[in-house]
Amino acid sequence: MVETLTVNLGERSYPIRFGVDLTGEVRGEVAALRAAGRKVAVLTDGNLVRAQGPALTAMFGEAPTLAVEAGEGAKSLTGLGRVLDFLAEQKLDRGGVLFAAGGGVMGDLGGFAAAAWLRGIDFFQVPTTLLAMVDSSVGGKTGINIAAGKNLVGAFHQPRGVFVATGLLATLPAREFAAGMAEVIKYGLLGDPELLAQLERAPLTVASADLAGVVRRCCALKARIVEADERETAKEGGRALLNLGHTFGHAVENAAGYGEYLHGEAVAIGLCAAARLSQKLGALTASDVARVERVVAAHGLPVRLRAPLAFAELHAAMTRDKKVRAGGLRFVVLKRLGEADTRGDIGLESVAESFREVGAA
Repeated sequence: MVETLTVNLGERSYPIRFGVDLTGEVRGEVAALRAAGRKVAVLTDGNLVRAQGPALTAMFGEAPTLAVEAGEGAKSLTGLGRVLDFLAEQKLDRGGVLFAAGGGVMGDLGGFAAAAWLRGIDFFQVPTTLLAMVDSSVGGKTGINIAAGKNLVGAFHQPRGVFVATGLLATLPAREFAAGMAEVIKYGLLGDPELLAQLERAPLTVASADLAGVVRRCCALKARIVEADERETAKEGGRALLNLGHTFGHAVENAAGYGEYLHGEAVAIGLCAAARLSQKLGALTASDVARVERVVAAHGLPVRLRAPLAFAELHAAMTRDKKVRAGGLRFVVLKRLGEADTRGDIGLESVAESFREVGAA
Protein backbone atom coordinates (compact mmCIF):
# COMPACT_ATOMS: atom_id res chain seq x y z
CA MET A 1 0.00 0.00 0.00
CA VAL A 2 1.35 3.41 -1.02
CA GLU A 3 0.48 6.50 1.00
CA THR A 4 1.15 10.08 -0.03
CA LEU A 5 1.82 13.21 1.98
CA THR A 6 2.06 16.56 0.18
CA VAL A 7 4.49 19.29 1.19
CA ASN A 8 2.46 22.38 0.31
CA LEU A 9 4.73 25.11 -1.03
CA GLY A 10 2.73 26.59 -3.90
CA GLU A 11 4.42 25.94 -7.24
CA ARG A 12 7.20 24.08 -5.39
CA SER A 13 4.81 21.60 -3.74
CA TYR A 14 5.70 17.93 -4.01
CA PRO A 15 4.56 14.52 -2.81
CA ILE A 16 6.27 12.22 -0.34
CA ARG A 17 5.31 8.64 -1.15
CA PHE A 18 5.50 5.99 1.56
CA GLY A 19 5.56 2.23 1.21
CA VAL A 20 7.60 -0.84 2.00
CA ASP A 21 8.66 -1.31 -1.63
CA LEU A 22 8.36 1.61 -4.06
CA THR A 23 10.39 0.07 -6.90
CA GLY A 24 7.43 0.27 -9.28
CA GLU A 25 6.69 3.88 -8.37
CA VAL A 26 10.28 5.01 -8.94
CA ARG A 27 10.54 3.02 -12.18
CA GLY A 28 7.28 4.57 -13.35
CA GLU A 29 8.51 8.09 -12.59
CA VAL A 30 11.72 7.43 -14.53
CA ALA A 31 9.77 6.05 -17.48
CA ALA A 32 7.42 9.04 -17.52
CA LEU A 33 10.32 11.48 -17.50
CA ARG A 34 12.03 9.69 -20.35
CA ALA A 35 8.80 9.53 -22.31
CA ALA A 36 8.65 13.32 -21.97
CA GLY A 37 12.10 13.55 -23.54
CA ARG A 38 13.95 14.31 -20.31
CA LYS A 39 17.35 12.81 -19.48
CA VAL A 40 17.68 11.04 -16.16
CA ALA A 41 20.86 10.55 -14.12
CA VAL A 42 21.42 8.95 -10.71
CA LEU A 43 23.73 9.81 -7.82
CA THR A 44 24.29 7.14 -5.18
CA ASP A 45 27.02 5.79 -2.93
CA GLY A 46 29.18 2.71 -2.96
CA ASN A 47 27.67 1.24 0.20
CA LEU A 48 24.21 1.26 -1.34
CA VAL A 49 25.48 -0.26 -4.58
CA ARG A 50 27.01 -3.11 -2.61
CA ALA A 51 24.00 -3.64 -0.32
CA GLN A 52 21.10 -2.87 -2.67
CA GLY A 53 22.52 -3.20 -6.18
CA PRO A 54 19.58 -5.21 -7.59
CA ALA A 55 17.09 -2.74 -6.08
CA LEU A 56 18.89 0.19 -7.73
CA THR A 57 18.87 -1.60 -11.08
CA ALA A 58 15.17 -2.41 -10.68
CA MET A 59 14.40 1.26 -10.01
CA PHE A 60 16.67 2.99 -12.50
CA GLY A 61 17.52 0.40 -15.14
CA GLU A 62 20.36 1.54 -17.35
CA ALA A 63 20.22 5.20 -16.30
CA PRO A 64 23.74 6.65 -16.04
CA THR A 65 24.84 6.42 -12.42
CA LEU A 66 27.61 8.01 -10.39
CA ALA A 67 28.49 6.10 -7.21
CA VAL A 68 30.69 7.96 -4.74
CA GLU A 69 32.03 6.68 -1.46
CA ALA A 70 29.67 7.15 1.45
CA GLY A 71 30.38 9.50 4.34
CA GLU A 72 30.60 13.19 5.13
CA GLY A 73 33.82 13.39 3.11
CA ALA A 74 31.74 13.27 -0.07
CA LYS A 75 30.01 16.51 0.92
CA SER A 76 32.92 18.69 -0.17
CA LEU A 77 33.89 21.10 -2.92
CA THR A 78 35.76 18.22 -4.55
CA GLY A 79 32.71 15.97 -4.29
CA LEU A 80 30.45 18.67 -5.72
CA GLY A 81 32.83 19.16 -8.63
CA ARG A 82 32.74 15.46 -9.37
CA VAL A 83 28.94 15.42 -9.51
CA LEU A 84 28.84 18.51 -11.74
CA ASP A 85 31.40 16.95 -14.07
CA PHE A 86 29.21 13.84 -14.21
CA LEU A 87 26.15 15.90 -15.16
CA ALA A 88 28.21 17.61 -17.86
CA GLU A 89 29.43 14.27 -19.21
CA GLN A 90 25.81 13.08 -19.44
CA LYS A 91 24.88 16.29 -21.26
CA LEU A 92 21.93 17.00 -19.00
CA ASP A 93 20.12 20.09 -20.20
CA ARG A 94 17.66 22.17 -18.21
CA GLY A 95 15.05 19.46 -18.68
CA GLY A 96 17.36 16.90 -17.11
CA VAL A 97 16.53 15.24 -13.80
CA LEU A 98 18.82 13.92 -11.07
CA PHE A 99 17.77 11.18 -8.64
CA ALA A 100 19.67 11.17 -5.33
CA ALA A 101 19.52 7.67 -3.88
CA GLY A 102 21.16 7.06 -0.51
CA GLY A 103 21.51 8.69 2.87
CA GLY A 104 21.53 12.32 3.87
CA VAL A 105 24.94 12.93 2.35
CA MET A 106 23.73 11.90 -1.09
CA GLY A 107 20.59 14.00 -0.76
CA ASP A 108 22.48 17.08 0.38
CA LEU A 109 25.20 16.71 -2.26
CA GLY A 110 22.87 15.74 -5.09
CA GLY A 111 20.37 18.44 -4.23
CA PHE A 112 23.03 21.13 -4.20
CA ALA A 113 24.48 19.90 -7.49
CA ALA A 114 20.97 20.00 -8.98
CA ALA A 115 20.50 23.54 -7.65
CA ALA A 116 23.79 24.67 -9.18
CA TRP A 117 23.74 22.82 -12.53
CA LEU A 118 22.47 25.20 -15.23
CA ARG A 119 21.17 27.35 -12.35
CA GLY A 120 18.77 24.65 -11.26
CA ILE A 121 17.38 21.36 -12.55
CA ASP A 122 14.77 19.07 -11.02
CA PHE A 123 15.78 16.32 -8.64
CA PHE A 124 14.09 13.52 -6.71
CA GLN A 125 15.04 12.02 -3.37
CA VAL A 126 15.15 8.25 -2.76
CA PRO A 127 16.33 8.13 0.88
CA THR A 128 17.72 4.79 2.02
CA THR A 129 18.70 5.54 5.62
CA LEU A 130 16.39 6.28 8.51
CA LEU A 131 17.96 9.70 9.03
CA ALA A 132 17.37 10.67 5.41
CA MET A 133 13.82 9.32 5.44
CA VAL A 134 12.66 11.27 8.49
CA ASP A 135 14.67 14.43 8.04
CA SER A 136 17.15 15.40 5.35
CA SER A 137 15.16 14.27 2.29
CA VAL A 138 12.29 16.62 3.14
CA GLY A 139 12.42 20.41 3.13
CA GLY A 140 14.82 21.39 0.37
CA LYS A 141 17.96 22.16 2.38
CA THR A 142 20.97 21.13 0.32
CA GLY A 143 24.65 21.77 0.82
CA ILE A 144 28.21 20.73 1.44
CA ASN A 145 30.79 21.10 4.20
CA ILE A 146 33.95 23.18 4.12
CA ALA A 147 36.77 23.36 6.64
CA ALA A 148 35.07 26.22 8.49
CA GLY A 149 31.92 24.23 9.22
CA LYS A 150 29.10 21.92 8.25
CA ASN A 151 26.59 22.88 5.54
CA LEU A 152 27.95 26.42 5.27
CA VAL A 153 27.70 26.26 1.46
CA GLY A 154 24.35 25.31 -0.01
CA ALA A 155 20.97 26.33 -1.36
CA PHE A 156 17.28 25.90 -0.74
CA HIS A 157 16.19 23.64 -3.59
CA GLN A 158 13.04 21.60 -3.10
CA PRO A 159 12.86 18.11 -4.64
CA ARG A 160 10.11 17.28 -7.10
CA GLY A 161 9.24 14.19 -5.11
CA VAL A 162 10.45 11.89 -2.34
CA PHE A 163 10.13 8.09 -2.30
CA VAL A 164 10.31 6.63 1.22
CA ALA A 165 10.57 2.84 0.92
CA THR A 166 11.09 1.45 4.42
CA GLY A 167 12.01 -1.98 3.05
CA LEU A 168 15.36 -0.49 2.04
CA LEU A 169 16.25 -0.21 5.73
CA ALA A 170 16.63 -4.01 6.00
CA THR A 171 20.31 -3.84 5.03
CA LEU A 172 21.10 -0.66 6.96
CA PRO A 173 23.88 -1.22 9.53
CA ALA A 174 22.69 -1.00 13.13
CA ARG A 175 24.90 2.02 13.81
CA GLU A 176 23.33 3.91 10.90
CA PHE A 177 19.80 3.03 12.04
CA ALA A 178 20.64 4.31 15.51
CA ALA A 179 22.00 7.53 14.01
CA GLY A 180 18.65 8.09 12.31
CA MET A 181 16.86 7.63 15.62
CA ALA A 182 18.52 10.82 16.89
CA GLU A 183 16.37 12.78 14.46
CA VAL A 184 13.25 10.79 15.40
CA ILE A 185 13.86 11.52 19.08
CA LYS A 186 14.41 15.18 18.16
CA TYR A 187 10.90 15.37 16.69
CA GLY A 188 9.41 13.97 19.87
CA LEU A 189 11.30 16.48 21.98
CA LEU A 190 10.48 19.57 19.93
CA GLY A 191 6.87 19.01 19.01
CA ASP A 192 5.38 15.54 19.57
CA PRO A 193 5.31 14.44 23.24
CA GLU A 194 3.21 11.40 22.34
CA LEU A 195 5.94 10.20 19.99
CA LEU A 196 8.51 10.74 22.75
CA ALA A 197 6.42 8.68 25.17
CA GLN A 198 6.07 5.93 22.56
CA LEU A 199 9.86 5.78 22.12
CA GLU A 200 10.29 5.64 25.90
CA ARG A 201 7.90 2.70 26.20
CA ALA A 202 9.58 0.63 23.52
CA PRO A 203 12.71 1.53 21.54
CA LEU A 204 12.09 1.62 17.79
CA THR A 205 13.94 -0.97 15.70
CA VAL A 206 14.05 -1.90 12.04
CA ALA A 207 11.70 -4.79 12.91
CA SER A 208 9.13 -2.65 14.77
CA ALA A 209 5.62 -2.96 13.39
CA ASP A 210 5.11 0.79 13.78
CA LEU A 211 8.33 1.82 12.00
CA ALA A 212 6.55 3.04 8.86
CA GLY A 213 4.02 4.97 10.93
CA VAL A 214 6.76 6.71 12.92
CA VAL A 215 8.61 7.67 9.73
CA ARG A 216 5.44 9.16 8.25
CA ARG A 217 4.69 10.99 11.51
CA CYS A 218 8.13 12.63 11.50
CA CYS A 219 7.80 13.65 7.85
CA ALA A 220 4.36 15.15 8.50
CA LEU A 221 5.68 17.21 11.42
CA LYS A 222 8.62 18.47 9.38
CA ALA A 223 6.40 19.22 6.36
CA ARG A 224 4.13 21.44 8.43
CA ILE A 225 7.10 23.33 9.89
CA VAL A 226 8.68 23.80 6.45
CA GLU A 227 5.38 25.00 4.97
CA ALA A 228 5.18 27.73 7.61
CA ASP A 229 8.82 28.87 7.35
CA GLU A 230 10.42 27.41 4.23
CA ARG A 231 13.64 29.47 4.28
CA GLU A 232 14.05 29.75 8.05
CA THR A 233 13.36 33.48 8.18
CA ALA A 234 11.04 33.57 11.21
CA LYS A 235 12.48 35.79 13.95
CA GLU A 236 11.68 33.20 16.58
CA GLY A 237 10.79 29.52 16.36
CA GLY A 238 9.79 28.41 12.88
CA ARG A 239 12.04 26.12 10.90
CA ALA A 240 14.95 26.86 13.22
CA LEU A 241 13.28 24.55 15.78
CA LEU A 242 14.39 21.64 13.60
CA ASN A 243 17.95 22.49 14.67
CA LEU A 244 17.36 21.21 18.20
CA GLY A 245 20.66 19.61 19.24
CA HIS A 246 22.35 20.64 16.00
CA THR A 247 24.28 23.71 17.14
CA PHE A 248 26.02 21.49 19.68
CA GLY A 249 26.13 18.51 17.29
CA HIS A 250 27.62 20.35 14.33
CA ALA A 251 30.35 21.71 16.61
CA VAL A 252 31.16 18.16 17.70
CA GLU A 253 31.43 16.99 14.10
CA ASN A 254 33.66 19.91 13.16
CA ALA A 255 35.96 19.77 16.19
CA ALA A 256 36.32 15.98 16.13
CA GLY A 257 36.87 15.88 12.37
CA TYR A 258 34.13 14.88 9.96
CA GLY A 259 33.62 11.14 10.03
CA GLU A 260 34.63 10.56 13.65
CA TYR A 261 30.97 10.77 14.67
CA LEU A 262 28.03 9.97 12.43
CA HIS A 263 25.78 13.00 12.11
CA GLY A 264 23.07 11.38 14.21
CA GLU A 265 25.56 10.43 16.92
CA ALA A 266 26.71 14.04 17.19
CA VAL A 267 23.11 15.23 17.24
CA ALA A 268 22.32 12.75 20.03
CA ILE A 269 25.06 14.27 22.18
CA GLY A 270 23.73 17.68 21.14
CA LEU A 271 20.23 16.77 22.34
CA CYS A 272 21.63 15.85 25.74
CA ALA A 273 23.61 19.11 25.88
CA ALA A 274 20.53 21.09 24.82
CA ALA A 275 18.49 19.42 27.57
CA ARG A 276 21.13 20.38 30.14
CA LEU A 277 21.18 23.94 28.83
CA SER A 278 17.39 24.05 29.08
CA GLN A 279 17.67 22.90 32.71
CA LYS A 280 20.09 25.73 33.45
CA LEU A 281 17.54 28.17 32.02
CA GLY A 282 14.95 26.83 34.46
CA ALA A 283 12.74 25.14 31.87
CA LEU A 284 13.56 21.47 32.54
CA THR A 285 14.12 19.49 35.71
CA ALA A 286 16.90 17.03 36.42
CA SER A 287 14.30 14.30 35.94
CA ASP A 288 13.53 15.66 32.46
CA VAL A 289 17.22 15.61 31.54
CA ALA A 290 17.46 12.03 32.75
CA ARG A 291 14.49 11.08 30.55
CA VAL A 292 16.20 12.57 27.52
CA GLU A 293 19.40 10.68 28.23
CA ARG A 294 17.54 7.41 28.84
CA VAL A 295 15.66 7.51 25.55
CA VAL A 296 18.83 8.46 23.67
CA ALA A 297 20.83 5.65 25.27
CA ALA A 298 17.99 3.15 24.76
CA HIS A 299 18.35 3.63 21.02
CA GLY A 300 22.06 2.85 20.99
CA LEU A 301 23.22 6.45 20.84
CA PRO A 302 25.93 8.24 22.84
CA VAL A 303 24.96 10.69 25.57
CA ARG A 304 28.54 11.89 26.05
CA LEU A 305 31.60 12.49 23.92
CA ARG A 306 33.71 9.37 23.40
CA ALA A 307 36.86 11.44 24.04
CA PRO A 308 37.16 14.97 25.41
CA LEU A 309 37.12 17.90 22.98
CA ALA A 310 38.37 21.31 24.01
CA PHE A 311 35.52 23.74 24.60
CA ALA A 312 37.56 26.48 22.89
CA GLU A 313 37.49 24.44 19.67
CA LEU A 314 33.81 23.62 20.05
CA HIS A 315 32.96 27.27 20.69
CA ALA A 316 34.98 28.38 17.67
CA ALA A 317 33.02 25.91 15.53
CA MET A 318 29.75 27.24 16.96
CA THR A 319 30.62 30.82 16.02
CA ARG A 320 30.99 29.72 12.39
CA ASP A 321 27.60 28.00 12.41
CA LYS A 322 25.09 29.23 9.84
CA LYS A 323 22.54 29.83 12.61
CA VAL A 324 24.57 32.73 14.05
CA ARG A 325 22.66 36.03 13.78
CA ALA A 326 24.19 39.49 14.17
CA GLY A 327 27.32 37.85 15.52
CA GLY A 328 25.41 36.08 18.31
CA LEU A 329 24.84 32.38 18.93
CA ARG A 330 21.29 31.12 18.85
CA PHE A 331 20.16 27.89 20.44
CA VAL A 332 17.06 25.76 20.28
CA VAL A 333 16.07 25.03 23.86
CA LEU A 334 13.23 23.07 25.42
CA LYS A 335 10.41 24.87 27.20
CA ARG A 336 9.27 21.41 28.25
CA LEU A 337 9.62 17.92 26.81
CA GLY A 338 7.60 18.17 23.61
CA GLU A 339 7.89 21.95 23.07
CA ALA A 340 10.90 23.96 21.92
CA ASP A 341 11.86 27.60 21.38
CA THR A 342 14.81 29.59 20.02
CA ARG A 343 16.96 31.76 22.27
CA GLY A 344 19.76 34.17 21.49
CA ASP A 345 20.36 35.62 24.95
CA ILE A 346 22.19 32.72 26.56
CA GLY A 347 25.41 33.33 28.46
CA LEU A 348 28.54 31.58 27.26
CA GLU A 349 29.23 30.05 30.65
CA SER A 350 25.92 28.15 30.57
CA VAL A 351 26.81 26.82 27.13
CA ALA A 352 30.29 25.84 28.27
CA GLU A 353 28.96 24.11 31.39
CA SER A 354 26.39 22.19 29.33
CA PHE A 355 29.09 21.05 26.95
CA ARG A 356 31.41 20.04 29.78
CA GLU A 357 28.65 17.95 31.33
CA VAL A 358 28.59 15.84 28.16
CA GLY A 359 32.36 15.40 28.09
CA ALA A 360 33.99 18.55 26.74
CA ALA A 361 37.30 19.60 28.28
